[in-house]
Amino acid sequence: MRYPQGGGLTPERQAFRERIRLEAAERFPAGASSTEVAKDLRVSVRSVQRWRRAWRDAGTERLRSAGPVSRPKLSVAPWRPPLPG
Repeated sequence: MRYPQGGGLTPERQAFRERIRLEAAERFPAGASSTEVAKDLRVSVRSVQRWRRAWRDAGTERLRSAGPVSRPKLSVAPWRPPLPG
């Protein structure tokens, strides 16, 4: 998914999406199909398939949010005007 310049998910939206993934993970052991989970949670089947694979490989912890992605810190030196003299 692409975001506009300076965009990304807010902390609230990250938490919401994490809750959706964890809710899906609760249904995986019961044998719920990817199509059924996707329909109930209003997400794509492909997303559920990725989540199920991650859950199968590393458990529920793999579906937790990794936290906010910080933007790289750039030095202002390249944009400073040259010193006179």
